[in-house]
Amino acid sequence: MDRVYIGIDPGLSGAMGVISPNGAYAIPFDEEEYVTTLNSCIDEKYAIRAVVEHVGAMPKQGVASTFKFGANFGWIQGILFVLGIPYELVRPQKWKKEFSCTSDKNTSISVARRLFPSVSLLATPRCKKPHDGMAEALLMAEYAKRKDKI
Repeated sequence: MDRVYIGIDPGLSGAMGVISPNGAYAIPFDEEEYVTTLNSCIDEKYAIRAVVEHVGAMPKQGVASTFKFGANFGWIQGILFVLGIPYELVRPQKWKKEFSCTSDKNTSISVARRLFPSVSLLATPRCKKPHDGMAEALLMAEYAKRKDKI
């Protein structure tokens, strides 16, 4: 059975990265797109391995943004549960160590560009700056793929 690997950055500007037999791609956070993507993986009868970044509130983050972040994090876990997709929560330090990434988001972008040169990291065609959430989601999907080989 073919496998698909999914990495999800649940942050406020998070994203979902997908590595499938058809290629790799990333999408910025969008509830409808996430559900559509996950359902298509199920419909294709792929064995799915998902990794969700296990993060908490950031110091000095506002109450409203912390609440929104927590809601996104819970929503993502709920959708995966409802769709029957097993997932693993992985701390950023753990998956970033695999790629020698630092807390500087530019290192994640650089590594993602090297590993996935054909994947656009732009959230929309009009964007000029790479979306670090998309880069990190792709790297988490790659982390899931590498850990699946063990």
